[in-house]
Amino acid sequence: MTSTNPSNIKIEIVKNKDKGGEAAYNHIKKEIEKGADVFGLATGSTPEPLYKEIRKSDLDFSDKVAVNLDEYIGIGKDHPQSYAFFMKEQLFAEKPFKETHIPDGLAPEETEVDRYNTILDENPVDVQILGIGTNAHIGFNEPGTSFETKTHKVMLTDDTIEANKRYFDSKDEVPKHSYSMGIASIMAAKKIILMAYGENKAEAISKTVNGPVTEEVPASILQKHPDVTLIVDEAAASLL
Repeated sequence: MTSTNPSNIKIEIVKNKDKGGEAAYNHIKKEIEKGADVFGLATGSTPEPLYKEIRKSDLDFSDKVAVNLDEYIGIGKDHPQSYAFFMKEQLFAEKPFKETHIPDGLAPEETEVDRYNTILDENPVDVQILGIGTNAHIGFNEPGTSFETKTHKVMLTDDTIEANKRYFDSKDEVPKHSYSMGIASIMAAKKIILMAYGENKAEAISKTVNGPVTEEVPASILQKHPDVTLIVDEAAASLL
């Protein structure tokens, strides 16, 4: 089921996250047919069904560019919980891209932020994949982040650390900082696909779609973007 709202965000309600992955895949395929070359990619459990659909497809990304949203600071690309490792396991090992770009979690802030902003300037994103936090963060842009930010160093909130501790042996092992594309960086993409599943995302989705546009709800800025599709299951859509 597809619907729109006063902000013109397109909403697709699916049965479950696997159907959501299929729906997102169909959008990716259509955008490739229209000439999309640069894909902004996300990590975490939300995009896994999409990456599964891509892996088993015959889509060819060997002439495409991938730029990832974020990376933990303090762990290297070979660490099993790094987002570089995640992307290799979930997608890149089976679907190689011409270029893949992920922030370097071991690089100093004074050089890494500028380096990644330059990469984004040189590779304008055609399609940006997003998940959303329970506090409506996108990327690692937590509530209160300026809508004008580009790539920056982020101190993760306790809620975000709590949500991510399931991937580590203990909460204490979760990195406390990350590099993240800023909200302005995300909004520069030509098309945005945001996926959300589960009742715990319902409030964030409701505020994103229907609430005021405020930096306290980072994803609410998507109301100002000309081409956003939300793919949500019935639980995540329950407060719309």
